[in-house]
Amino acid sequence: MKIHFWGVRGSLPTPISPKQVQSKIMAAIQRVTPADLQSAETRAKFVSSLPSWIFGTAGGNTACVEIEDGDTHIILDAGSGIRALGKEKKCPSKYHLIISHFHWDHINGFPFFDHAYNPKVKFEFYSHWPEARELFWEQMKEPFSPPSVGKSISKNIDFHTLEADTDFFIDDIKINSHKMRHPGDSYSFSFEKNGKKFVYATDVELKSSDFNKTTNEGQSVFRDADVIVIDSQYTVEEVYRKENWGHSAFCYAIDFAVYWNIKKVYLFHHEPAYDDKKLNSILQAARWYAQYINHSDIKIELAKEDMEFEL
Repeated sequence: MKIHFWGVRGSLPTPISPKQVQSKIMAAIQRVTPADLQSAETRAKFVSSLPSWIFGTAGGNTACVEIEDGDTHIILDAGSGIRALGKEKKCPSKYHLIISHFHWDHINGFPFFDHAYNPKVKFEFYSHWPEARELFWEQMKEPFSPPSVGKSISKNIDFHTLEADTDFFIDDIKINSHKMRHPGDSYSFSFEKNGKKFVYATDVELKSSDFNKTTNEGQSVFRDADVIVIDSQYTVEEVYRKENWGHSAFCYAIDFAVYWNIKKVYLFHHEPAYDDKKLNSILQAARWYAQYINHSDIKIELAKEDMEFEL
């Protein structure tokens, strides 16, 4: 399975601002020395040595993650990141689209997904909501969209209602799901093949009850996963200030991974108010926290647009 991040931001799209670009340029200038400017080679070496928060960006598109396995194409959520997928990837004959929940930041990209307008493409649409068909098409109607959108998008879409904590298969990938704590509900998903397990756990507000060793709820989804992509939108201070908003602190995400014996964590669903420097500081704090609780063996990364890895 190959996993690709197309959108990693939470709540709403947040394109990088002119002020943030200027801050990156100033930070780079402060690091440069005369020796770095002597030739094209030294300049290239200097640029490549810059911290990732200066040289790159986590991105501003909302949730969209792609799983590609041979001819199987699975899209997890249709936030604004799905637009980039449609621009950069060739169009397959079929997509499997899994929606964690119907909050706007997880569906707002579909009307801008080029492949959705190709009548030759088949869409299999999966969610836990029996009314998914109506919810899906509602955003294509006036006054939310121009009338041409609803008329032009492919009607070659089948809707499937899922049952939580129950296995199902897309081709030879075994999938399971578990209901999470989030206003209006949200569901996490596991994907297993050839002894490898990948978990997508966006939009979850973790509480102490999620670390209760007397219950096995969610075990089939989370236990012993190789990789988890998990909501880590807040700092601890924000979690207390924004209780019941439906998101978690990065340290709770690490605790959750430790509890379920998960090997690698991608921090995901980034706070829209955070710039790249702040996100980098959260990544470093998460790694320090893992060391503090004596679990430095857990690998922790920051989910970024266009990042890709393989299981």
